[in-house]
Amino acid sequence: MKFLVVVLGLGVLAIGAFAAWIAIAFVRAPLDTVGDVDFDRALTIPPLAESRVDGDVRTFDLRLQSGTSDLGADHLTPTWGVNGELLGPTLRAERGEAVAMRVHNDLPETSTLHWHGMHLPAEMDGGPHQLIEPGNVWSPTWTIDQPASTLWYHPHLHGGTADHVYRGLAGMFIIDDPLEAELDLPRDYGVDDLPLIVQDKNLDDDGELDMSESFFASAGVIGETIVVNGTPGPYADVTTEAVRLRLLNGANARPFTFAFADGRDFDLIGTDGGLLETPVAMDALQLSPGERGEIVVRFEPGERVVLRSDPSDTGNVFAGGQDRLDIIEFRAAEQLDPSPRVPDQLAEVPRLDPEDASEERSFRLSDSTINGLEMDMERVDEVVEAGATEIWTVTNADGGSHNFHVHDVQFQVLDIDGREPPPHLRGWKDTVWLRQSEPVRLIMRFGHHTSTEWPYMFHCHTLRHEDEGMMGQFMVVEPGQSPGPIPHAEGHEHEH
Repeated sequence: MKFLVVVLGLGVLAIGAFAAWIAIAFVRAPLDTVGDVDFDRALTIPPLAESRVDGDVRTFDLRLQSGTSDLGADHLTPTWGVNGELLGPTLRAERGEAVAMRVHNDLPETSTLHWHGMHLPAEMDGGPHQLIEPGNVWSPTWTIDQPASTLWYHPHLHGGTADHVYRGLAGMFIIDDPLEAELDLPRDYGVDDLPLIVQDKNLDDDGELDMSESFFASAGVIGETIVVNGTPGPYADVTTEAVRLRLLNGANARPFTFAFADGRDFDLIGTDGGLLETPVAMDALQLSPGERGEIVVRFEPGERVVLRSDPSDTGNVFAGGQDRLDIIEFRAAEQLDPSPRVPDQLAEVPRLDPEDASEERSFRLSDSTINGLEMDMERVDEVVEAGATEIWTVTNADGGSHNFHVHDVQFQVLDIDGREPPPHLRGWKDTVWLRQSEPVRLIMRFGHHTSTEWPYMFHCHTLRHEDEGMMGQFMVVEPGQSPGPIPHAEGHEHEH
């Protein structure tokens, strides 16, 4: 009997060792593309979206459509885009403008279009309740009511966001305002003011997008081909001494830590929700999926310098956090037009006072849940009064690759694990990275858009996690109101 127990014990150990070996085999080794990218394609600059002004409303026509794109494989890759075959045009509007979107869905699947970072009524938000069925048109309208900032748009289909974004549905949304316009900053779009939508893709032998995932890659697809504005191996010509880069991590799961190959400093001037009070000199900027950062970098005549991504401070191998990646090469002309230094003062960022908070809430992200609950389209998780200031404490409780995004509001980071946030996290944010077991306290003031029918979302912006249930819903109501039933997520009527 003892012999049998020993044999069985050895067998269990052997099976365990074999399982561990299999696990190690499935865990991807860190990817290192430094020095291996040819940079042989000119960076594509998304066009500014055309619009028309009807009365006092600026109207954009957007069409979700399929096509094919050259992502560097031997064959063209089937992709989706907005008003094109991959990604979408850059939307641009002024603070105070009324805007209307006519979103046509020419895809074979139902989708949505969410205005990430935008303050607007919940029924216009483009979340999972505002479905656009094939052949239908969705026509939201709202007034731009927030400072100059770099936002973006993408699908928000419950259970399908990761797939639709990965196929190519995304674009930037730039808000302008008079205060930003008075600052001496680079702003010639496509010349010294460049949008950079950074994503990762995997391509199979036929050039098609490979959406398969390792069993151990809980964050989802981690691509080995980096594209910027849909361009693989891109270079950008530089004609001015200073260039403003609007960096967007448009990946499904991968964090990027942007740094120049020669270690040069740059000025961070803005985060998700707008300009900082003063520029922050940095040599590396980490952005998790959905986050944005505006930086100004200076160049010398004739030089070439590569923007890279270094390992993240989490080291999460499952989300590519240990990877070193060449992103884009900048090629400066032999003569550069002069550019002024970044102003010492940028914008006012009034600090929200914790003493004004009427409510504190806590959110634990773990195992495809928030506070132990998976997303339920019919359940309202939190009810907030319009105009209220609240403090939300958010914790990564399982060590996965998580961040946290709140719809409708821009928040401020009060502290991270009890410590004051670093300077680059003291501006307006709508998405924040979460390190394991380090509570992040956020303070936010909710606006005047109210509804007892339509909810906003809060969720992890690692898109597979969001799709699997790491998302909740909140309603903003008038004092004394209670939420009613949530309308079913129905498609919008077809327009003839």
